[in-house]
Parts: sequence; structure tokens; C-alpha cells
Amino acid sequence: MSDQLRGARCGAGAVRRLAAPVGVLALGVAGFVGVAAVDPYEPGHYPACPMLRYTGLLCPGCGGLRSAHSFAHGEWAAALGANALAVVGYVACAALWTWWFLQCAGRTRPRNRPQRRRGAPYAWAAVGLVVLVFTIVRNLPWGVALAP
Repeated sequence: MSDQLRGARCGAGAVRRLAAPVGVLALGVAGFVGVAAVDPYEPGHYPACPMLRYTGLLCPGCGGLRSAHSFAHGEWAAALGANALAVVGYVACAALWTWWFLQCAGRTRPRNRPQRRRGAPYAWAAVGLVVLVFTIVRNLPWGVALAP
């Protein structure tokens, strides 16, 4: 087999391995560009939160668009003030995406672990508990600092 053909096969495999992470990155960037272009601080650009509208309670996502808009413009304090949990989510998603990309690119050593991870259900339960506590605290009078 010639060197050119061997190089083409390696390139095609790399493209296939990286297609999913690059596609997810493109969707995430497109979402942030869209929110950065249309200011959610201006009324009427986005629909109101149904939970806030009908119950008067802030959901865990209230202020998320404002947070993303401020984050995309580099206004970190405003992003944290709009929705601190969303900012933590942006950073966590970026870290997980980087790990995924490096795994697909073959830049990290694969671990000899079974596919099913034992801690995963507990991790999701912990995330749900954090979101629940965040939602409750931001709706209490002394949790006004977490409200957008």
C-alpha cells in the first residue's frame, strides 16, 4: 500500500471520529452567536418564561438568555448576576466537550474501564439536587442575589 493511500485513510478516519464533536461545537457556537446578536434585555425579543408568568416563581433557567448574552459579550459579572447556575453550566459543558474532543482525537490515553460507570446515576442525581436547591433558594426572600 502506498504512503499516500495510507495517509488518506488516516485522514478519513480522523474526520469521522471528530465529526460529532465538531458538529456539537458548531451548534453551540451558533446558539451563542444568535443570543449575542439579539439582546434579551430588550423586552419582546424572546417569549416570557411560562413558569414565571403563571406562577410568579423563577425557574432554574430564568435569566439564562441574559446570562448567555452577557457571557458572549465578555461581561462575566453580568452573566453571573443573571443566572450563576447557567454560567457554571457553560463552563462545565466546555470542559466536557474538550474531554470528548480529545478522546475522539486520540490525544488522551484510553482507560481500561467498563463502558458503564457506576457513579453516573449518582452524578445525575447530584446535578438534579443542585438545580432543585438553586431553584428553591432563588425564590426565597434571602436568596434574592440569585434572582435575575
